[in-house]
Amino acid sequence: MIDWAHEVDHLLTVDYPDTAKIVLVMDNLNTHTLGSLYEAFEPAKARTLAQRLEIHHTPKHGSWLNIAEIELSALTRQCLDRRIHDIDTLNTELAAWQTAVNTNQRQVNWHFTTSDARTKLRHLYPEY
Repeated sequence: MIDWAHEVDHLLTVDYPDTAKIVLVMDNLNTHTLGSLYEAFEPAKARTLAQRLEIHHTPKHGSWLNIAEIELSALTRQCLDRRIHDIDTLNTELAAWQTAVNTNQRQVNWHFTTSDARTKLRHLYPEY
């Protein structure tokens, strides 16, 4: 919670100090809440930071973020699991890995179906 709050503070005060509203699209990790700001900072500062945020959470099941996390995990295991001594070698290795992955055209096989969603998330669907 504290780490996330400090990252948000840096984002708002250092990276984008003059931006009135920052839109964050995040996964549903329990630390990604405005309450984390209040855990890390005095209430006045937390409120000031919170007022500049517009937070949108990705779906808990089958979000694009899950795919990104899967790909980053594969990249780490398949390409970055060793010491790479210089940036040129790193870029060459990353390009080769990316080419191989794009050539293979892996698919994501979702197990959470529309029917499952309508059952488990029925409170989100309108009643007619």
